[in-house]
Amino acid sequence: MTTLIFEDFKPGHFGSFGPRHVTREEMLAFAAEYDPQPMHLDEAAANASMLQGLSGSGWHLCAILMRMMFDGFICRTASLGSPGVNELRWLAPLRPGDDLTLEIEVAEARLSRSRPDTGIVTFKGVVRNAAGVALCEMLSPIIVRRAGVAAE
Repeated sequence: MTTLIFEDFKPGHFGSFGPRHVTREEMLAFAAEYDPQPMHLDEAAANASMLQGLSGSGWHLCAILMRMMFDGFICRTASLGSPGVNELRWLAPLRPGDDLTLEIEVAEARLSRSRPDTGIVTFKGVVRNAAGVALCEMLSPIIVRRAGVAAE
């Protein structure tokens, strides 16, 4: 498998990944463990909430997004990690039974000023359900090795 290096990431559309099916059971298990708010665990409370129905935790959606990014391309990228997330927005609820796709765009690719053997690639990810509704957007940089040092 070819390792992706900084020079492989040009601004613009990078790829589409998925679909990834989300079950009610996994949503409930994630919420019970990490985000036990009523709208994520209790059907009646969720129906009475502004979400108008059982919805997955936004943090669950972020974990799924990260896994889709990893499986899609990070696993074969000369990544040195990330300094964090620049922006994260939850736009619509994650529902039981949703089939998710992830669209990735390279928003920016620039050379590191402090580490000339690396570049910083900023990705914009949008997760959509099968109806095409955007559920989540994330803007996040990744530090990637440059040509000539990717295998070291």
